[in-house]
Amino acid sequence: MRKTALIIGAGPAGLTAAYTLLNETDLVPIVLEADDAVGGISRTVLYHGNRMDLGGHRFFTKNDEVNALWQSLMPLQGAPAFDDLALGREKPLAPNGPDPEKTDRVMLVRDRVSRIYFSRRFFDYPISMKWQTIRNMGLCRTVRAGFGYLGACICKRKETSLKDFLINRFGTPLYTMFFESYNEKLWGRNPSEIAPDWGAQRIKGLSLKKAVVEMVKSTFGIRGKGAVETSLIEQFAYPKYGPGQLYEIMAEEIERRGGTILRGKTVTRLHTENGRIRSVETADGSRYAADVVFSSMPVKDLVAGLDGPVPDDVQTVAAGLPYRDFITVGLLVDRLKLKNETDRRTLGDIVPDCWIYVQERDVRMGRIQIFNNWSPYLVQDPAHSVWLGLEYFCSEGDDLWTMPDADFLQMAESELVRMGIIETGAVRDGVRLRVKKAYPAYFDTYDRFEVVRNYLDSFENLYCIGRNGQHRYNNMDHSMLTAIEAVRAYRNGTGKEAVWNVNTEESYHEEKQA
Repeated sequence: MRKTALIIGAGPAGLTAAYTLLNETDLVPIVLEADDAVGGISRTVLYHGNRMDLGGHRFFTKNDEVNALWQSLMPLQGAPAFDDLALGREKPLAPNGPDPEKTDRVMLVRDRVSRIYFSRRFFDYPISMKWQTIRNMGLCRTVRAGFGYLGACICKRKETSLKDFLINRFGTPLYTMFFESYNEKLWGRNPSEIAPDWGAQRIKGLSLKKAVVEMVKSTFGIRGKGAVETSLIEQFAYPKYGPGQLYEIMAEEIERRGGTILRGKTVTRLHTENGRIRSVETADGSRYAADVVFSSMPVKDLVAGLDGPVPDDVQTVAAGLPYRDFITVGLLVDRLKLKNETDRRTLGDIVPDCWIYVQERDVRMGRIQIFNNWSPYLVQDPAHSVWLGLEYFCSEGDDLWTMPDADFLQMAESELVRMGIIETGAVRDGVRLRVKKAYPAYFDTYDRFEVVRNYLDSFENLYCIGRNGQHRYNNMDHSMLTAIEAVRAYRNGTGKEAVWNVNTEESYHEEKQA
């Protein structure tokens, strides 16, 4: 009789675990997903003919295995997409690749454009020192920023917080202008209260010096040696209908090959015996026996769901692990008030940004997505309307979370008008979506997380994978790699270190991850 692998969660990590199990073992995977859709935070939501990517997901990695997996499910385009065709834009095309105008199972090649919106002006993301930046900042701010950066180069702070991490790389003036406010919105805490781990994980060595060097190289057509920082990539792959499309295809493949995906199954209890997880129980009273468990559920909930005596310190640390939730507002507008002053051609001549990081202190909005620029196929009429995703970071139960939908949509529209993004009356339609535990946070009891990790690792047949499963702010490729490493650790009977080390600095260099 074949053994059973229970997988908690059908996000990128959970689905990758099931897919890898089917490829490399004879275990039968059963995936338990609390939602009615797969993909987790990487799912795509359809609303009145328009599609929303919850958070914006670039498909970019330096890991060949993950890249090959993506392209095996959705090959790169071999002909121009709708907007490239209309505008005469050239993109690298895959020989014999699918035509996105004729088929849906295709990855598009998209331009990465992300900018900061500060003081009602656009700034490069990452910040670069060029004439446009100096004009936008003004001479006095630029001089202060320059001296601040030089000071940070000469006198390094001990990195005990995210604030220290950022000031060491950009200087205090730029930190105050471009990092402090946004991170307070994102985490609900001042960066001085947040561990530096997040910066080390997400920014990976990026600094003002490196950004300037990359800008100079780009200007003169110089190709450097070595890895390009993740934040500096210029193009990325993207599914025609958003990230959820890829995970829906992966789920179909899993089920076609004998795996099971059960939706609407919230795991509430894990039954243990002699250092192993014996079965998993869901909210509807169903119980599933397990030979091995791969968990991507939030660590806080996982520990709370374990039966039997859990050590007091493990319970305390797990219960105190913080998360940030977020709200996405989709707004369909006739047009943008913002002018496209770049040299990039776009449908309707809208600004070319995928993301706009909102650094304005007089609004609560954190980030804006322009879905037209992620993929024209996300938008029902991309030539005559603009489909926006407005992101608000919050905590479950706070004033933003509990605000009625109508009031929230009105607030979002008014903030866009106030910032000069749209004109009054430009909104045609809107929707609001809440997402729980979107961002594992790096404060409160996080500094004692090893206590929880060591306890969970003591269960012989339990593997923690993915963003929430490891309480780490993973990218998609990192989450998928934790699943791949976990399956191989189980198959080979090796330790769990490789599973936890996927997105550490050491693993970054050893595995050449983005």
